[in-house]
Amino acid sequence: MEEDGVAVRMILIAMTLASLMNVQGAPATAIVNRLPGFNGTFPSKHYSGYIRLDGSTPAKNLFYYFVESERNPMKDPVVLWLNGGPGCSSFDGFVYEHGPFNFEAGNAKNSLPILHLNPFSWSKVSNIIYLDSPTGVGLSYSENQTNYQTGDTQTAIDAHNFLLKWFEEYSEFSQNPFYIAGESYAGIYVPTLATEVVKGLKAKVHPTINFKGYMVGNGVTAERKYDGNALVPFAHGMGLISDELYNAITGLNIYDILEPCYHKPTSEHVRNSSLPDSFKKLGQTERPLPVRKRIFGRAWPYQMVVEDGPVPSWPQLDSIANDRRVSVPCTNDEIASAWLNDESVREAIHAQPESVIGAWSLCMSLEYHHDAGSMINYHKNLTNQGFRALIYSGDHDMCVPFTGTQAWTSSLGYQILDEWRPWMSNDQIAGYVRGFEHNLTFVTIKGAGHTVPEYKPREALDFYSRWLEGKPI
Repeated sequence: MEEDGVAVRMILIAMTLASLMNVQGAPATAIVNRLPGFNGTFPSKHYSGYIRLDGSTPAKNLFYYFVESERNPMKDPVVLWLNGGPGCSSFDGFVYEHGPFNFEAGNAKNSLPILHLNPFSWSKVSNIIYLDSPTGVGLSYSENQTNYQTGDTQTAIDAHNFLLKWFEEYSEFSQNPFYIAGESYAGIYVPTLATEVVKGLKAKVHPTINFKGYMVGNGVTAERKYDGNALVPFAHGMGLISDELYNAITGLNIYDILEPCYHKPTSEHVRNSSLPDSFKKLGQTERPLPVRKRIFGRAWPYQMVVEDGPVPSWPQLDSIANDRRVSVPCTNDEIASAWLNDESVREAIHAQPESVIGAWSLCMSLEYHHDAGSMINYHKNLTNQGFRALIYSGDHDMCVPFTGTQAWTSSLGYQILDEWRPWMSNDQIAGYVRGFEHNLTFVTIKGAGHTVPEYKPREALDFYSRWLEGKPI
């Protein structure tokens, strides 16, 4: 009997050790122990580094920064975050929107920023992966820049391969619910990647990703009647232009009609002074540090509609604007650039130095093609298969107006299960929500511009956490 007891104890010990080994699956070389500019203790574990994709010669190296949940990392969802562009780094979301820190400008121009904990970080309730995608964006790179010639389909395939390798390395998170999220041009990145993930699940590709759904914020659809035709009616309906000036709206900051607009290189600020004071107050934020001058996340589109074929990147738009002796408005990424181009920061986050991959900038020049068509069918296919979808819009974004998003979500023909109603945050009306069958939810955020968590961090964390937990918004 004693021998049986010893055997049982040995089995239990072996099972415990195996469990511990599984929990420690994250690569030790990826852990981030410190970050220049921050002097406190991380509220959760951070990891960063490269996932190498060997499908091309030479390989593609996709950079990620992974923040464990501050609540319960082994049970909370894993969320992949993608910024738009195309060609813009997801450090946009990390630095300016919902990352674990608020960044304060250094004392001198281009000096190292000071980092403070963000009370409204999305890592309060979820694990979150910030991915620089596609190759050539942010800190992702290849030794052969022909790999920077890409499009929607290849970007989705590469991001799916990234996820498969990532979940191999971080196998302890393979059972967590997994969601894909992003904003602006990620309105194309997200549903196309979600579709690749679903294809992989049907083909029984390993590892199995526990995919549950996706989120899109102020996202394009590549459907002219929704992305393009909503702009002028939105401006007119908001009382920003008269009937006579219906087609004359170029003086506004289209990415947040309530905010001043920063123009390079003169640092000129243009405020829409004709707006009543009560209307301007809608854009106020609880951020401990002010909203960046750059305002909008340099997010696609800039007075354009996504159509089949080449899609100009932001550096290309800048070049076109300079040729015409005008500036693309509201462009200032000084804080993020100063931090991510500091060699001590690169070393701390295990990124290649500037001497190898060049300087970081928020949006990179890519040869990018839109080749996935309209997103409407992608949304229909995904939601009809039971995957949850949250479509959210800042209601003061004139880049991708909420009216266009409201129209396309209604165009799917789904039965309305939760009629248009206000939703609350901090005992205040924070916007409006409508729920459809097939787990589709559309929500607006009152007074938010194109990058919702930047303007309304408390409200963004509220709707994000409620939706992930399956609670009513």
